[in-house]
Amino acid sequence: MKMPDSTESEKKHNNARTLVREDSEYVRLVMPNELKVPDAPAEPQTQSRRRSLIWWIKAIIWSVITIILLLVFVKYGVPFLVEKVLFPLLHWEATAFGRPVLALILVASLALFPVFLIPSGPSMWLAGMMFGYGWGFVIIMVGTTVGMVLPYLIGLIFRDRIHQWLKRWPQKAAMIRLAGEGSWFHQFKVVALFRVSPFPYTIFNYAIVVTSMRFWPYLWGSITGMIPEAFIYIYSGRLIRTLADVQYSNRHLTPVEIIYNVISFIIAIITTVAFTIYARRTLDDLKAVEADGEGSPTDNNDSRVELRKLPLEKHNSFTLP
Repeated sequence: MKMPDSTESEKKHNNARTLVREDSEYVRLVMPNELKVPDAPAEPQTQSRRRSLIWWIKAIIWSVITIILLLVFVKYGVPFLVEKVLFPLLHWEATAFGRPVLALILVASLALFPVFLIPSGPSMWLAGMMFGYGWGFVIIMVGTTVGMVLPYLIGLIFRDRIHQWLKRWPQKAAMIRLAGEGSWFHQFKVVALFRVSPFPYTIFNYAIVVTSMRFWPYLWGSITGMIPEAFIYIYSGRLIRTLADVQYSNRHLTPVEIIYNVISFIIAIITTVAFTIYARRTLDDLKAVEADGEGSPTDNNDSRVELRKLPLEKHNSFTLP
């Protein structure tokens, strides 16, 4: 009676060993693969692809809407503006003022509009339309230079108030603070990039006084950054006048003029976009480098730290180092 029991027990024991080995093989071969979970990242990848697809769909939709609006504006808005606004304005200026007086009026508008936070683009367009690339460029640079210095001097008087006002926008304050740091050349370069970037230059003229920015880097950086914008405004003003002459003065463009206008228009758009992207990326890189060098403060104290770094040592003083 004992022999069958021992035989059965041995069989059970062998079966148990076999199961253990099978389990061990299963654990060794199968479980690691399951633990790795190769399909787990599929969901985040799917979500990122879905977000990318949604972004491209939105971009295409907005591009189509923008193109439709531009076509409608070119078809109906431009003729109305040219006939009802541009031609009467040009006729009034040609008959009411001489060219020297008109030049002085444009310089005055370019100098005073930024003081009151008024965009001076229309005056630059008008300078390009009436005076071309030569005197138009001189008028724009003289007027805008005065228009960048006056807010700087006025801002020094109200420096404390501007500093308090900037606390409402800590991210903008952190970007402006970049311009006031570093050497003379660093300040010059950052100011020039700000002039080319989409940052509102009328606000920048006042806000820069809360930093350690010196006057001469601010002045020469502003002048350098305004040169590309001046040529873009002059070109667009000349193009508007050429199209107005073709539309309402029975003038016909030669094939050479058509090719020139098309190529120059494409170059102007590419140049504007390239300058803007380059300036924005460079400013972001400078901000990232500075953030890495200073360490990463806590998120709750980010805005406070950035705003505390805005120096106030030059209270109501103006020096020309």
